[in-house]
Amino acid sequence: MIHAVYPGSFDPVTFGHLDIIQRGAKIFDKVTVAVLINPNKNPLFTVEERVELIREAIKGIPHVEVDSFHGLLIDYMRLKQANTIIKGLRAVSDFEYELQMASINRKLDDDIETFFMMTNNTYSYLSSSIVKEVARHHGSVSDLVPQFVEEALKEKFNTKK
Repeated sequence: MIHAVYPGSFDPVTFGHLDIIQRGAKIFDKVTVAVLINPNKNPLFTVEERVELIREAIKGIPHVEVDSFHGLLIDYMRLKQANTIIKGLRAVSDFEYELQMASINRKLDDDIETFFMMTNNTYSYLSSSIVKEVARHHGSVSDLVPQFVEEALKEKFNTKK
């Protein structure tokens, strides 16, 4: 069985993330979307909120689960008995960073592979940071995230006024 992990901050989950999840679910026997708990970042949504938003977004996608982790991805991979890391690539700049990450992960455990997926061209410009910036200024993000994520963003930014 090929168990893949799709790690990230997902702050918030976007249609670009969901595209990678849906496509990954067609390729791998099991996909775990793993929300990284990074104490060095100041996320808009709590880990619990991000996990819940992703769970809502993946309803109906078979053999996909959501979890969270902290520390090294490789340690999490071993804990979950997963053997493949999924990474979405939007641009050359993503590739340079992700190649570095894949190389160190490979050095830490050469039994774990990294699987790069090119983003759908529709979402090649899309990032969680862009979504938050548009939403912060009350722009429409309806074509970037699911409706319930848009509502969660509005709630966050209306309470932060």
